[in-house]
Amino acid sequence: MVQGLCPSRRVCLYPTMSLLAEWLLCHSLVACLLLHSLALGATTAGLHGANTGCSESCYCSEMADGGRVVRCSNMHLAEVPHDLPNDTRRLYLDGNLLTTIPADAFAGLPLLNELDLSHNELTQMEPGAFRGLVPSLRSLDLSSNRLTTLEPEVLGGLRAQANLTHNPWHCDCRLQVAMPRLDLEPVSLAGVMCHTSEPKDVGIDTGVPFIMVAADLDLCAGLKRTTDVAMLVTMFGWFAMVISYLVYYVRHNQEDARRHLEYLKSLPSKLDRPEESSKLSTVV
Repeated sequence: MVQGLCPSRRVCLYPTMSLLAEWLLCHSLVACLLLHSLALGATTAGLHGANTGCSESCYCSEMADGGRVVRCSNMHLAEVPHDLPNDTRRLYLDGNLLTTIPADAFAGLPLLNELDLSHNELTQMEPGAFRGLVPSLRSLDLSSNRLTTLEPEVLGGLRAQANLTHNPWHCDCRLQVAMPRLDLEPVSLAGVMCHTSEPKDVGIDTGVPFIMVAADLDLCAGLKRTTDVAMLVTMFGWFAMVISYLVYYVRHNQEDARRHLEYLKSLPSKLDRPEESSKLSTVV
C-alpha cells in the first residue's frame, strides 16, 4: 500500500525538501534584514554620540532651556578636549594644565555662550583660537593665567565680557597699539594690570590699570625715536654709497680722459704733414 501511494521514494521527498528550502530562505532573509538594521542603528548611534555625547574627560548636565553644561574643571587636562558635544552652552575648563589655545579649538561649538579658562598655565593663544564664537559667546574668563599681551587676531572680534585679572601683563607699545582694536566690553579692559613695562624709565607702577597708563603715556615714543634713528642711519649709508660711486666714476673717467689725451698726443698732427710734403717736393 505504501508503494502504491508512493511509487518512488525520491518523488515523495520532493515536497518536504521544497518546504525546507523555502523555510531556510525565508529565515535567511529575515536574519540579513535584522543584521542590516542593527548595523545601521549602531552607525547612527555612533555618529549621534560623536556630536552630542559627553566628553570622556568631563561631566555633562542638561540645561532647562536646552543645551548642555560641560564641566572639565581640575581634570589635569593639557589640551582642549576634541570630543565636546556640539550643543554645549557652558564650558568650564578651569583649574587644568592648558598652556596654549590652538586655532579653531572651539570651532564645533556654535551655541557656546560661557567659557571659563581661568586658573590654567596659558601663555599663548594662537590667532583664530576663538573662531566661530563671535555670534554666541557672552562671557570669557581668562583670569589667573600667564598671559602677557593680547592680540586682536586671537580674539577675532569677540564682544564678550572678559575677566582678564591676575595675569602678568607686560605694558608696552605692542599692548598699547592692540588695546583700541579689541572689541571686548570696555569694562573688561579694566582688569589688565601692569606687571612689567617697557620702556622701563616711564615710571609705571606695578598693579596700575593699563587703561590709565595708556591715556597718559605714549609707550611707542621710544620705539618711534629708535625708528627715526635707524632711518637716518640708513639714509646716511645710502648717501655715502652714492658719493663713493660718484667719486669712483669721476676718477675712472679722469683716467680714461688722460689715456685718451696721451693717445692723441702720440698721433702725428695734421700741421706736420704739409711741412713734410713740402720738404719732399724740394728735395725732388
